[in-house]
Amino acid sequence: MTGVTSDDLIQFLSSRQSIKAVELNEPAPDDTALERLLSAAVTAPDHGAIRPWRFLAIRGEARNRLADIFEKALRARDPDVAADEIAALRGKPLRSPLIVAVVAEITENHPKVPPEEQVIATACAAQNLLLAAHADGWGAILLTGWTAHDPMVRKALGFAEKDQLIGYVYMGTPGEQQRTKKRPDPTRYLSEWIGPEN
Repeated sequence: MTGVTSDDLIQFLSSRQSIKAVELNEPAPDDTALERLLSAAVTAPDHGAIRPWRFLAIRGEARNRLADIFEKALRARDPDVAADEIAALRGKPLRSPLIVAVVAEITENHPKVPPEEQVIATACAAQNLLLAAHADGWGAILLTGWTAHDPMVRKALGFAEKDQLIGYVYMGTPGEQQRTKKRPDPTRYLSEWIGPEN
């Protein structure tokens, strides 16, 4: 990469941070911009070249339809759910102009690549998507919650029971100036293995 040093790249990677969904405004990536971001997402490590990742763009009126699905799933869980809880849940898909649902479409009984490795590959693709968004100046955040694991939601989005919804990447234009987050000391999470204890 001409003109870009390894220090530049490490600095860039270290500067990525999640932007609160409510601070993501119009415009969001259009089809061309999103395709560019996904071209980076699909370079994720992928044992067996299965390419298990699927990306579902949800925007415009479809966000209200997603809210309908969320409400239906919540009422199925709790028929007596309070109105304010429903309202709060319905508001979640409307927090940003674009949501990309990231799903691992699982190949079952693969001779070499178990489902958990396919999930890992898809999670790596989600991280690549976040990094690409950061590189192009978009704000983004990966969110989950119970709706990401609910079978009714997964089915309504067109995926099978075996598939796993990694999460929702909310995307848009970041609002006011973001504060730089304090990062943890990486050495706290590093140890060295020199062999089994006797």
